[in-house]
Amino acid sequence: MYPEELVAPMRAELTDAGFTEFRTAEDVDNHLKDHKGTTFIVVNSVCGCAAGAARPGVKYALDKTDIHPTTLATVFAGNDTDAVNKVREHCLPYPPSSPAMALFRDGELVHFVERHHIEGRNAQIIGEHLVEVFEHFCK
Repeated sequence: MYPEELVAPMRAELTDAGFTEFRTAEDVDNHLKDHKGTTFIVVNSVCGCAAGAARPGVKYALDKTDIHPTTLATVFAGNDTDAVNKVREHCLPYPPSSPAMALFRDGELVHFVERHHIEGRNAQIIGEHLVEVFEHFCK
């Protein structure tokens, strides 16, 4: 587990952009089990690709389109262990990945961005992809 003072600024990058933190498995299940609409969950991380591409890419996408998921949520790999594991259960058959991004519609996974889709790409590329995803699934 990472020290909270280390991850707090990384959490804030998303919460300041309107994301709700799911800190427990119950938070994840309670939201997804009966949710109508779209939910975008970012599995946040301390790694460089989260800092350089994932979080900035998410914020880029939110700024570039008015079409957003109805719920923006995040869990933090290495700290919110139960919540992360529960998100990963809902993302099967995709293997565990962080950072990662999952879009759900009515509680069902409709799009998943794995770490290998984030590594080596810049924030604009990630963001433009997310704009297309939001515009396709969140109308």
